[in-house]
Amino acid sequence: MPRQPELQPPGSIPQPMTRPSWDEYFLELTDTVAKRATCDRGRSGCVIVKDNRILTTGYVGSPPGLPHCDDVGHLMKQVIDDDGQVRSHCMRTIHAEQNAICQAARHGISLVGATLYCKMEPCRVCAMMIIGVGIVRVVARRRYHAAQETRDMFAKAGIRLDVVEDVTETYENQGPGAGKTAG
Repeated sequence: MPRQPELQPPGSIPQPMTRPSWDEYFLELTDTVAKRATCDRGRSGCVIVKDNRILTTGYVGSPPGLPHCDDVGHLMKQVIDDDGQVRSHCMRTIHAEQNAICQAARHGISLVGATLYCKMEPCRVCAMMIIGVGIVRVVARRRYHAAQETRDMFAKAGIRLDVVEDVTETYENQGPGAGKTAG
């Protein structure tokens, strides 16, 4: 027997479903895109949109044809920050933002005037690529521990940076000082 719709009491007004804002919607999609990531240290996704339409997506993964961390392990390198802090980074993969920008280039999609959604503030290299392709706004869920240069470059280039949660993203083997609330 087919299910009958629930009847509303006479005179009641149905409550509308709460829809996410566009920013909430696209940030949620970055989580779905991240499920394709191939490095368990930084399962991150990126969605680039213009006029509320998706142009391209990207996730943390190795370039096409090269081995993935999930298959052969990490390619760890030590990185020394300006303050002398030593951190470990996996160098086998490209960042979600880089992957999304490369996908756009590969398929001839202009990113001029677009908005980029990502898990955390972009690193310096991603920031330079974002500036170079003409993206005008970046929405990040969280802060990145080494993003001050990114913030400075975006300010000089006129790129709007919106960080939703004022918390620094952490990941395995990152090093001390991770997970602090930004101040």
